[in-house]
Amino acid sequence: SVPFLIRLFPDLLTKFVFLNFLAFPFFADLRRPELLLNNTISLYLTTEPGITVGIWHTVPGSRAAEAQGKDQRWYEEALADAHPVIIYLHGNGGTR
Repeated sequence: SVPFLIRLFPDLLTKFVFLNFLAFPFFADLRRPELLLNNTISLYLTTEPGITVGIWHTVPGSRAAEAQGKDQRWYEEALADAHPVIIYLHGNGGTR
C-alpha cells in the first residue's frame, strides 16, 4: 500500500522518505554558523530578482589565525583572492 499512497500523494515521498523538514543539529541557528564552525560566516547572494541563496563561507585551516576576529568584508575579500574556491552543494533539504 505504500507505493500506492506515494503515487497518490507524491508530497509524502518528499516529507517522509527524504525527511527534508528536519533540521540537524536540532535547535541550531543556521544563520550564525560561527557558533557551529570556526572561521565561517553566513552570506546571502541574489541570483535572480526575488531569489536569494544562503551560503556559508569557510576559510581553510591554514588561514584560521588570519581570520580570527575579522568581519564580513574580510571574508568577501578572501573570496576574491587567488585561492581556489570549493563549492559544496548539499541538496534541497532547507538547511545548510
